[in-house]
Amino acid sequence: MIALTLAEVATAVGGTLHDAPDPQTPITAPVVVDSRQVQPGGLFAAVQGEQVDGHDFAAKAVADGAAAVLAARPVGVPAVVVDDVVAALGLLARAVVDRLPDTAVVGLTGSSGKTSTKDLIGQLLRRLGPTVCPAGNFNNEIGLPLTALQADHGTRFLVLEMGARGKGHIAYLTGLTPPRIGLVLNVGSAHSGEFGGKAAIAEAKGELVESLPADGVAVLNADDPLVRTMAGRTRARVVWFGESEQAQFRATDVRLDASGRPSFTLTTPAGSASVTLRLYGEHHVSNALAAAAVAGELGMSVDDTAAALGEADALSRWRMEVVERADGVTVVNDAYNANPESVRAALRTLAAMAGTGEERRRTWAVLGEMRELGEETLAEHDAIGRLAVRLNITKVVAVGGREAAWLDMGAKNEGSWGEESVLVSDADAAVELLRDQVRPGDVVLVKASRAAGLERVAEALLAGDGATGAAK
Repeated sequence: MIALTLAEVATAVGGTLHDAPDPQTPITAPVVVDSRQVQPGGLFAAVQGEQVDGHDFAAKAVADGAAAVLAARPVGVPAVVVDDVVAALGLLARAVVDRLPDTAVVGLTGSSGKTSTKDLIGQLLRRLGPTVCPAGNFNNEIGLPLTALQADHGTRFLVLEMGARGKGHIAYLTGLTPPRIGLVLNVGSAHSGEFGGKAAIAEAKGELVESLPADGVAVLNADDPLVRTMAGRTRARVVWFGESEQAQFRATDVRLDASGRPSFTLTTPAGSASVTLRLYGEHHVSNALAAAAVAGELGMSVDDTAAALGEADALSRWRMEVVERADGVTVVNDAYNANPESVRAALRTLAAMAGTGEERRRTWAVLGEMRELGEETLAEHDAIGRLAVRLNITKVVAVGGREAAWLDMGAKNEGSWGEESVLVSDADAAVELLRDQVRPGDVVLVKASRAAGLERVAEALLAGDGATGAAK
């Protein structure tokens, strides 16, 4: 973060100083919301959560070196007191970004693939200059300002993931950190229960391109009909990516190797190059094209883009993490979150990893519920079960209650299966079954909405079982 005094922070957020002997005390270290992450000279934002109130840790944060606390009430230590700490974080982020006119701000959104694409963009842009793009998912009204506040006068690129659970959310985030490049990946079923359908999701996602200036760039998915309509909602120049012939950044000759890693020919306005990704799954081709379009607009050559994509890794946890145990069992941990589109993509990747012929490996799909699908919940879980059968997945393990039962029933109704699909009550039951039945050489996919806790299944399979450690 750029250095600001306490007085400047107070002015930026409309707050008042309390117990601060010197208003000129500088903030020289990051702003954090976790008191355990405080660094000397930093600012601790005392956010009140559902379980923990940050104000209770204000004194400890200052004792550990924080210059002051951003708080909603006096806390007995140097503080900038505001009406709303989260809103003040956003105002502070806007004040910092406004002081960085030479920093190119990239905002991206979509129903699926946001974090993976954000990680790809960050790895590409770091080849062009200093880039702020932390691993992980920081796409809400707290995480996005914290990311923006990491930028300073040396930052050339600021990459921001933007999520939404309702209309106006992305408009709010773009107001905090106005982007010059806005990327929309797709419009899917994630949170359709909260939004009220895909049309409402598209309306919300399109707020990103509406925020762009006339000299900005909207990077849009030419393969998604709902994203294509957003071209009429922006003043910015539109750049298309996808497999469509309309796309300026296009993929042809897409193929998967025996491990499920894609290769393709990247075609751009500046030429073409071959790309082989380290990431797993054909769905990453679209993510890579989106990242290539952003990088191309910011000055990266096609050859450098192809090389950077080929060297890019998965940086954020539990997103198609592939680890092989010493006995040859491959565990694919994709348990961070799930929606119908991402589960279908993961299942297709699992099917590709099985291989063909006599060397075909047994495959396991350990699937939990997909949340926030509203009226589509039954149909979508049923469809996923049926898809697993069509892809010839060896065994489905449906984990959980009603939604898992629908998934299990969909698998059983699709074909004349016997015990190829099984319903278990929870993660512990899934672990017990897998430990008893998984054999060397098998491939196990673990996928569910984050709150289901299925990452524990993948961790249990790897713990003490001689995993090779680093993801393949």
